[in-house]
Amino acid sequence: MQRSAWNINAPLVIAHRGASFFAPENTLSAFRLAAELGADAIELDAKLTADGHVVIHHDRTLDRTTNGSGPLSARTLEELQRLDAGSHLDREFAGECIPTLGQVFQELGDRLLMNVELTNYARPFDALPEVVSRLIFEFGLIGKILISSFNPIALMKMRRLAPEIPLGLLVMNSEPTWLISFFRFITPYQAYHPSLSIVDEQVVQREHHLGRQVNVWTVNEGDQIRELLSMGVDGVITDVPDAAREVVEKYMSGRVAS
Repeated sequence: MQRSAWNINAPLVIAHRGASFFAPENTLSAFRLAAELGADAIELDAKLTADGHVVIHHDRTLDRTTNGSGPLSARTLEELQRLDAGSHLDREFAGECIPTLGQVFQELGDRLLMNVELTNYARPFDALPEVVSRLIFEFGLIGKILISSFNPIALMKMRRLAPEIPLGLLVMNSEPTWLISFFRFITPYQAYHPSLSIVDEQVVQREHHLGRQVNVWTVNEGDQIRELLSMGVDGVITDVPDAAREVVEKYMSGRVAS
């Protein structure tokens, strides 16, 4: 089995939808900038188009971040790539396209680790895990990818398709329903991705005791990052990778000096 590059000791700076404070989220501009600002990894949201391609987009609909409207899943790749996914942030990014997962792999696969979130929440039984796993193998990126999702079904499918690839379970609430709790129990995941609001030292210790990494989202304030580092988290998912990198480096240099 190929060793995952996610299995490292230093805290990771993971750029949330790229450097999304400075560039349009989930675009090539945001991902390139994340690399330039010192991110170790990018987090990106994968969805299937109507004709079976994997594109990078967070919302179920197109309205918030493009000049299109309606559900993304109803559009073909050709239709989606004609949309403007940049102007919503700034006219400087006019004409920015919704990228495919293959385009991101092609351009940045040798520069960054990648946390691909399977966001097929409205269509939990679709073919997204199959298509994503095929692309990972095609581009030879098995050791650089972590797959995350709130959807345990998608994670279970990915485990069957690609047992080499580490999985991360996204968690928003500390007290889930019994059904979600059951799925979490039977889903073999290697990383726990909680929201900032539910993390404390006991959570980090519990997950580490179970052999899991803890990567926390979405963390943009220096004081919050320092507190998480003192708890021993393995990664911070942030919109501001440059600021997070500075905090991590200062924290780690202080630990070495002491």
